[in-house]
Amino acid sequence: MALSNSQYDELFRRYNTLQLENERRRQARTKEIYAKNPRLDVIDEEIASLSVAQAKRLIEGDDSALADLKRQLSLLRREKEDILSDLGYTLDDLKPQYHCPECKDTGYTNGKRCRCFIQAAIDLVYTQSNIKEILQAENFASFRYDYYSEQIKDEATGLTSLESAKHAVKNCRRFIEAFDHEFQNLCFYGEAGVGKTFLSNCVAKELLDSGHSVIYFTAFQLFDIFEKNMFREDSDVILAHQNIFSCDLLIIDDLGTELSNSFTTSRLFLCLNERILHKKSTLISTNLNMQDMTAVYSERICSRIFSNYTMIKLFGDDIRLKKKLQ
Repeated sequence: MALSNSQYDELFRRYNTLQLENERRRQARTKEIYAKNPRLDVIDEEIASLSVAQAKRLIEGDDSALADLKRQLSLLRREKEDILSDLGYTLDDLKPQYHCPECKDTGYTNGKRCRCFIQAAIDLVYTQSNIKEILQAENFASFRYDYYSEQIKDEATGLTSLESAKHAVKNCRRFIEAFDHEFQNLCFYGEAGVGKTFLSNCVAKELLDSGHSVIYFTAFQLFDIFEKNMFREDSDVILAHQNIFSCDLLIIDDLGTELSNSFTTSRLFLCLNERILHKKSTLISTNLNMQDMTAVYSERICSRIFSNYTMIKLFGDDIRLKKKLQ
């Protein structure tokens, strides 16, 4: 993921701020804990003094004294743990508490960019704060089954609208739980207002919360990026185009609302095919049914979707209209 120098500087300023804040909180927490038992300060001083003596003996090759120092250090550390335990703490409470335990708020893990860094870069490029605000309202905790009817039934499957919604949520949770070790894709289809975008947002929030990189685009926004990347020399556009192929989850909302032509068809095939080849998951939502999709898109695109995606149908009353009436 190529970033400009100014973008790198901005991200690393954020990480530096995080690290400083982590250390400030650690010091404040340590001060609060140590105030409850002054012996902890004394132990730390004794451990520091013995550690210096141990290093000196090690250099001098005095093995007999070294063994005695190790024993004394072990006793002091055990005493410290016991005191902390009596106060209701552990040694971990004296360590920094990181926002991202994987990289310890450095942005890198084993010399590679951490997931949190990738998502921070995506947020910087796309300014997705508006999406994140939506996710605070649209998530599994606020998902409501009472919008789905037990009377409306799909003749093809025999399932009611409510049963289909429960089946969809179950598939989404399975998709999230297996995300790190099983390559899967999802496609929600059905008429407007039946909860496809809401359910997409539920999946997005769960994966964002677990540190994965997620990009959300409407079909129009996606093809706009593809067009700009072809005709404009712009670093932000180039980066946006790269992220479409590299993010952990790409969400394409309202597929089928774009103006379909040879350009959009070829770009869509390239996008879906590349992500399948590199085992990068994609979630599509569309108002088109499976028959309409075969009429709008090429056989190659439909083949990729139908054979590589879990197709999930949602149907029933228009939830947006129900909410307005309420």
